[in-house]
Amino acid sequence: MDNAQGLADVIRFVDTPATSPTVALTFDDGPNPPDTVELLDLLARERVPAVFCLVGVQVQAHPDLVRRIVDDGHVLANHSWRHDDLAQLTPDAVRADLVRTLDAIHTVVPDAPVPFFRAPFGHWGQTIGVAAELGMRSLEWQLAVEDWDPAPPADVLVERLGGIEPGGVVLLHDGGGDRSATVEAVRRVIPRLRVDGWTFTVPR
Repeated sequence: MDNAQGLADVIRFVDTPATSPTVALTFDDGPNPPDTVELLDLLARERVPAVFCLVGVQVQAHPDLVRRIVDDGHVLANHSWRHDDLAQLTPDAVRADLVRTLDAIHTVVPDAPVPFFRAPFGHWGQTIGVAAELGMRSLEWQLAVEDWDPAPPADVLVERLGGIEPGGVVLLHDGGGDRSATVEAVRRVIPRLRVDGWTFTVPR
């Protein structure tokens, strides 16, 4: 699979019913206490499913949070071993990185599926085909809220979340730094979206 063909298969939107707009929330670079803990508490209260794109070194550091993510019914994605740019790597090197990450995840949650892969920095290179060979579909986004360093305040993130389109996959972060502003923005936005008739889903 060449890169041009592969990009056509990257997931940016989910199917949305005609009766109400749907959005998929995804969180990268964790697990990362305390922000992942607070986010999981929030999602549990609101009964919102999400995709957690896990970094291998963080999985090793915080296996208890990986177990909770799965126990809470969320979906896992492979986000590489340490969030290196994989775009310039050979397929064999990409495979080694992704397999190492999968092995770390399955050491903690042996039976949990990992149906998705997200490329660090959105730099795909040869990763799409390798991920597919490993049973993972590549997950991009309709909206990147840009909550990474320097992390904007929650008010700014809430405003940016106004750019969600029906069926959109939204890129947020629970790791990679202090994500308390992201947690607060999600806390505010979920009820607002519900009032406006939105529902929450995960890619299938």
